[in-house]
Amino acid sequence: MELTGEIAAVRDGKGDPARLMGEFRRAVLLVPLVAPAEGSAASAGSHGGLMSAVRGGIRWLYAFTDEEALARFAEARGDADREWTYLSILGARLVDAVVPMVDGPAGIAVDVADEAGSMFFPPVVGIVPDACAVDAVVVA
Repeated sequence: MELTGEIAAVRDGKGDPARLMGEFRRAVLLVPLVAPAEGSAASAGSHGGLMSAVRGGIRWLYAFTDEEALARFAEARGDADREWTYLSILGARLVDAVVPMVDGPAGIAVDVADEAGSMFFPPVVGIVPDACAVDAVVVA
């Protein structure tokens, strides 16, 4: 089953969290890039950083399962008429390599514009590296 199917199964109370994480890690996700401000130094050749939002002290990186899900997000934001640049990345690489680069706790918000199909992958043990997990036990 693909990631969207596993998300649906978990949301219906019939899924397996381990299978969900496996599909998440294997999935190629689309992560929108922040467009640099007009006239900024970053606008010359740079695409800015990964689009995210901070809520409850956690930085949530936006990720989408396909271009249609990203288009629904753009429409919900009132930004459907602009071109969206995105990075295609494996879920495993997103949590194993990108999350540790974020200053502070970070998780992944998948398909956030799809009310019945979104899923949050919080910064906890089993999802992100232990060193980045907010619930990791620190041994002194």
